[in-house]
Amino acid sequence: MPRTAAADRSVIAVAVLASFVAFLDGSVVNLALPAISTDLGGGLALQQWVVDGYLLALGALILVAGAISDEYGRLRVLRLGLAVFAVASLLCAVAPTGWILVAARCLQGVGAAFLVPSSLAMINARFSGAAQARAIGTWTAWTGTAFVVGPPLGGLQVDALNWRWVFGINLLPLAVTLYLTTRLPAEDAHTGARRGIDVVGATLAAVGLAATVFALIEWQRLGPAHPAVYLALVAGVACLAAFPWWESRTRNPMMPLGLFAVRNFAVGNLATVFLYAAVSLGTLIVPIFLQETVGMSASMAGLATLPIPVLSFFLAPRFGALAGRHGPRLYMGLGPLLAAASFLLMYTASEPFDFWTQMLPGLLVFGVGLSVTVSPLTAAVLAAVEPEQSGIGSAVNNAVSRVAGLIAVAFMGVIIGGESASGAMDFAGFRNAALAVAILFAVAGVVSAVGIRNGVGELRTVTAGATAPCHDRATPPPAPTVRERR
Repeated sequence: MPRTAAADRSVIAVAVLASFVAFLDGSVVNLALPAISTDLGGGLALQQWVVDGYLLALGALILVAGAISDEYGRLRVLRLGLAVFAVASLLCAVAPTGWILVAARCLQGVGAAFLVPSSLAMINARFSGAAQARAIGTWTAWTGTAFVVGPPLGGLQVDALNWRWVFGINLLPLAVTLYLTTRLPAEDAHTGARRGIDVVGATLAAVGLAATVFALIEWQRLGPAHPAVYLALVAGVACLAAFPWWESRTRNPMMPLGLFAVRNFAVGNLATVFLYAAVSLGTLIVPIFLQETVGMSASMAGLATLPIPVLSFFLAPRFGALAGRHGPRLYMGLGPLLAAASFLLMYTASEPFDFWTQMLPGLLVFGVGLSVTVSPLTAAVLAAVEPEQSGIGSAVNNAVSRVAGLIAVAFMGVIIGGESASGAMDFAGFRNAALAVAILFAVAGVVSAVGIRNGVGELRTVTAGATAPCHDRATPPPAPTVRERR
């Protein structure tokens, strides 16, 4: 492809649009869950499956997405991801039953698994040096806005139109992106470097996660003694236990276990487990509580939760820079403890309910806690590995965060307990969940404070290309490092 400004802009536009749609979809769905449950029935179990169906497919496939892109070509895989995501979005929008919606959400997760890695791979192949950092900075800035505009936009769609528009609105930007890919020549689809696909590893991960999540979600509805529940749990745990055994023996593992021999990488990912389990569960229970229990509209619930991404969007770069100068340990320890305190503040929610005193202070502290944590965590994990391993390192950290969120959401019914597990959330159920989230955040803070070592790796050397994939999760993007801004 000739190196022209127009060609460069086309590559960036395709990468931005492809990722933006996936990020936006992930940031608005939580606000539509009460309306979906009201329309299709299914109670809390359906709400859990709508979230976890997407995360299940995404978590199982995101680690092999890079190998598939190498094997079949970046542009070809990106187009396939766009097409799958578009078809799945249409199916979500017209789903007549809850379980068809869940199946469509699983298909959406398959499409999303290929969008972000492929779009970033196109940028990395197209640009180098300072131009690459600028291109990824543009990608990060534009896609990061999805987390800010998502909550109010999703709420307005649910209230003014219908929850189905949360999915239907994806079709126009997806069609535009597919059209723009036709302006990119076929030779950009070939990487020139190919590696094997870990089919067995991907299968073990997918079956293990699916069976375990099924058992945890259906536990409350069917009971732990039901054959479907305990057989699924046994099968799931067996597959997940076999996964590291296989990864240690295969030639092309989707998760190289040798990375975890590095202290900061291992501790950082352990902190990621607890942190993103808390983030996923916390950002799910708040909008459901505000709508189902308090009676807010979806629009008002979206505005109520807006301080979280806005604060993180503006403050995270500053804390990322501070961590670059002083080391990540303090920030990775303090940030989760602030987030834990935020949910202890929200734990006071009771009747008569007052949003301004019972919820808003906690939401503001939550936003600050995430701002303190996200960038130092990402940079510390990636700085712990060699530069040539930063790509797989970022993919592993992203996958860990996805799977942690998946399991946390699956546990939601068990955590809430009581009658609320099969219907709408009540005050007691919200307080149970808020306490669980606070404990998860506190554990993440303690793990980081005890285990992370300053001076292991240099945060300023973490590249834009390594950092970017780590922000495809429940929070706004990590801040660019000093090196990335140059």
